[in-house]
Amino acid sequence: MRLRSLLFVPGDRPERMEKALGFGADALILDLEDAVAADNRPRARDEVARFLATAERRATLFVRVNPLDGKDVDLDLNVIAAGKPDGIVLPKAEGAVSVEALANRMAARDLFVPILPIATETPAAIFQLGSYGPVAHRLAGLTWGAEDLPAAIGATTSREEDGRYTAPYEMARAFTLFGAHAAGVPAIETVFPAFHDGDGLARYAARAARDGFTGMMAIHPAQIETINAAFTPSAAAIAQARRVVEAFAANPDAGVLPLDGRMIDAPHLKQARHVLTQAGG
Repeated sequence: MRLRSLLFVPGDRPERMEKALGFGADALILDLEDAVAADNRPRARDEVARFLATAERRATLFVRVNPLDGKDVDLDLNVIAAGKPDGIVLPKAEGAVSVEALANRMAARDLFVPILPIATETPAAIFQLGSYGPVAHRLAGLTWGAEDLPAAIGATTSREEDGRYTAPYEMARAFTLFGAHAAGVPAIETVFPAFHDGDGLARYAARAARDGFTGMMAIHPAQIETINAAFTPSAAAIAQARRVVEAFAANPDAGVLPLDGRMIDAPHLKQARHVLTQAGG
């Protein structure tokens, strides 16, 4: 499951769903939570179920259900399960316990697909970011959000005036990144809300790729091309990675090797293999 770009689509906007398949996103997140007013959720469930049943799956189709602490999540699953989405996005996840709870509800409806938790939306969730290892086999990855958490604790914003995250939210981002890698699952960067700011998006996505995220969520189709580019290794990076792999293959007993005037060792080999995995080869 390749997850460079994951585009949110409101579940009550069926006309947008079909169009979204053509925007080049690796995955769509058909949203039954924040993008849908409470009164519209019954209609949204029906529209998402219809789309799941009829759509040509040119992209992976996730559904974001409602949080576990309300009745809507069961209503969501009741309606969408027969359509067999490719994955479920779980908002306000609070560690492995939340994943198991959702997986059990899904299993009761014969729905066995990966779960993508949004893992930083409550204060309690922050203290569970290292707990996902035992449920890694149930996960499509791990992602985070910077909007619900400040609201939950009475903060006025998660960002500085220049757009950078304030210290508490940089910490949440970093813990998500390390929690995902500790569990051995993809780390997915959160959205960049200023969808008209193409240069800002490019810097944001490049930073995420540099730091070890392997994909990113999007809120607007115009963001997809930039996001995909950020998480796709360049031809030069792929060529260099192949040279590193080939050098160690030719010297299987070596711990350290010279290449291009510098010494390379096991971490360089691991990074090279990661680049080739991202490139699909």
